[in-house]
Amino acid sequence: MDQITFPNQNQPTTTMATPEARLHFLDYWRVIRIRKAIIITVFLITAIIATAVTFILPESYASTCKVKVETDINDANGGNSPLPSQTMYDPYFIQTTFEIINSQLVLSNVIAAQNLNVDWGKKFFNGETLKTTETMEILKGRMALSPVKNTKLMAITVYSDDKNECANLANAIAEAYKNYRFETRNRYALSGLKTLEDQFLSESNQIQQSQKNIDDLRISLGIYDEASVLSPTPTIDSDLMKKYHDEMLEGEKTYKEQLVTYQMLMAISETNAMKLRDVLPNIAGDSQLSDLMSQYREAERNLTSKLIDYGTNHPEVQRVQKLIAQLDQQINQRVGGTMSGLETQVSSKKAALDLVVQKVEDAKAKDRENALKYQPYYTEKLKKEQLMSQHNLLDAKILQEKLDTKIPKTQMVQVTDPAEPAKTPIKPNKTLNIVLGLIFGLIMGIGLAFFIEYLDTSVKTIDDVERTFNAPVLGVIPQNIGYLIADGSESKHAEAYRVLRTNLLFSRRDEKFNTIVVVSAGAGEGKSTTTINLSTVFAQAGNRVLIVDSDLRRPTLHKIFKVSNNIGLTNYLLKQNTIAEVIQTTSLATLDFMPSGKLPNSSMGILGSAQMKEMISELKQRYDFIFFDSPPILGVSDASILASEVDMVMQVIQYRRYPQLMTIRAKQMIEKVGGNFVGMVLNNINMSQDEGYYYYSGYYHDYYYSRSPAEQEAEAKTLPPADKKDSGDTETTTKQKR
Repeated sequence: MDQITFPNQNQPTTTMATPEARLHFLDYWRVIRIRKAIIITVFLITAIIATAVTFILPESYASTCKVKVETDINDANGGNSPLPSQTMYDPYFIQTTFEIINSQLVLSNVIAAQNLNVDWGKKFFNGETLKTTETMEILKGRMALSPVKNTKLMAITVYSDDKNECANLANAIAEAYKNYRFETRNRYALSGLKTLEDQFLSESNQIQQSQKNIDDLRISLGIYDEASVLSPTPTIDSDLMKKYHDEMLEGEKTYKEQLVTYQMLMAISETNAMKLRDVLPNIAGDSQLSDLMSQYREAERNLTSKLIDYGTNHPEVQRVQKLIAQLDQQINQRVGGTMSGLETQVSSKKAALDLVVQKVEDAKAKDRENALKYQPYYTEKLKKEQLMSQHNLLDAKILQEKLDTKIPKTQMVQVTDPAEPAKTPIKPNKTLNIVLGLIFGLIMGIGLAFFIEYLDTSVKTIDDVERTFNAPVLGVIPQNIGYLIADGSESKHAEAYRVLRTNLLFSRRDEKFNTIVVVSAGAGEGKSTTTINLSTVFAQAGNRVLIVDSDLRRPTLHKIFKVSNNIGLTNYLLKQNTIAEVIQTTSLATLDFMPSGKLPNSSMGILGSAQMKEMISELKQRYDFIFFDSPPILGVSDASILASEVDMVMQVIQYRRYPQLMTIRAKQMIEKVGGNFVGMVLNNINMSQDEGYYYYSGYYHDYYYSRSPAEQEAEAKTLPPADKKDSGDTETTTKQKR
């Protein structure tokens, strides 16, 4: 088997970042399964209480009367109302209606009509007549108002233990509100009608005076206009103004283009006159200048040729030079004339542009002058129009008010669905209450289960171990496991310890490490059972194994093996007996046992003695593996001493027993004394509740032992050579040591 290498024990360990804990759906399901007793108990208690309360509560009936409610007539005719505020839709109308129905103006009439002060006094207060305010409070508590969505309907609902009383009260409230609306509308209409008529007469006088003022101003100012015109007519109409605007844009564009061209040519003439003569024909479109430039260039080429042939004093050369001088003079004259023409064109375009701008400005000035002059006339005219508009609205309003007093009250409030006695009570809703009780009980039970789970800081999952303790889990041991030395190798739980054995062997840093101490943070975590069963598995595999009961204060292993504890480890350490005398055999041929022996009070530190170290060295030579059962590491110092003396330390954690901080402290103590900590064993797992652990033990058992011996033997032949060699070496070594 290949040797597995590990980092040096003396090197400082690097603390890895703890990964973030994320709950999976299966984690929630695990909590529910584990805490199902709490969930069921709370669920049943809540369901029973909800059912009992539902049947104890008194029955209550309800009757509803639906009423169609219209706004006042003057509010509905927005176009005919003289006041702008009355033309707006009031979004709070329904809420205002609710408040009015709940007010004394309406409910006092209901109380009087139904004689509720006397009837309810007899019913609720032993015959004492109630005050109207007291009865109103009771009635408000028994009624509910609600709008019907997207309609003008509202529902008046009354609750009572008498179904006939519900219907009578709902109809009485609707009738009382209908009477209130009609009386209020008539009172306001009659009181406001005279005010509107007085205002109408006053506005008529104002209109007549305004018309007189308009006539006087028109004559004095000499204005002739149409009756519908309310402002002075502009001098320039829109079409002419658009034409002037287009001319301005076109003239400004042409002017700027020619100005830019002229300025560019002037700049060229100031810097390089010869260059101007070259570019001017193309820019100005002067064909004559272009011909002169062509003749000039041809004369220059001719002069150059004749100078080479004849020299400077030859008559032909002098003739060509004279021709060049004449052409140069003509070109300069032509250039000057062209530049003057361009300048004239720029000035002409500027003058045309200024003329159009001036026309527009003159027209605007004239319009401003006319507007200022005729403003009083048109102001008075506009004032009269406004007065006429408001006067017409007021006239329509007066007519409407006169009609409103003749409209029946059913137009404003109309009962569409009168209330009728209910056939069945609405409270309590037994089915709903019981269902809600069941749902609430289930939610409470699950919530309490998760709250208890949150308060429980013990180790629950392998992820808890690896995340919190930063340590590997070597094995997962199911619940209710017996001793394998009595059950035999075919025990259904033996495979869990075989997995633990395999992981432990692969966790060794050196194949020479064969002394293991099993520790735990507190008592009752199963370290003694783990020690015996793990040793048994090693022994059943053909290894020569020794179990040493080093729990000197509370030894228990001798009771399991049913041997005497009179002679044991302490006797050897005190040099009272030899190793052969303190080691006892067991029912398994390859498994031996060393009891703890009696511990004198004067020898409490005996495990840290030199004799103990010598014994461990001698046992390492005799046995393949030696297992030490120790007391709880947080209780006494013996476990810490053993952890520092043996090759490997394995910690057992009881599932859901001790807080995680206690387990962390135990691991820290092992590391502090320099113990070679190899991993943890998660013990006493309830496989029926935590299905996630099934794959660590039960699955292999079901898979492996459900096959025939022939299938197992065939699979053994397919094992890798290293595994076969390891198995053969173990058997050979055992036989030699025997």
